[in-house]
Amino acid sequence: MAKDKKKTVRSIEDLKGEYERLNERKIQAQTQLEEATKQLEALQNEAIAEFETSDIDELKSKLKQMETENEKRRSDYQQLLEGISGELAKVEQEAATSTQSGNSDDA
Repeated sequence: MAKDKKKTVRSIEDLKGEYERLNERKIQAQTQLEEATKQLEALQNEAIAEFETSDIDELKSKLKQMETENEKRRSDYQQLLEGISGELAKVEQEAATSTQSGNSDDA
């Protein structure tokens, strides 16, 4: 049993070294936490300024609503362009027919 205790007994220098390493890791973790907290607050403030909320569920809902509105606008725009294209094709066809009948009148 005395042999087992010698394996687990560490010198005060080893313990001090381990404490210093752990303390350094603690300081780094605290620094990272503080920086992450600042970034989170900045992003929350930005979200509130732009979207009037920083609540994740509300932001997801607003995003879905924006995507739905965007798809409707895209669809409306596509229909408008297709309508313009159809009208232009009619005008071109009428112009071609008119030109052909005008040429046959000259003959």
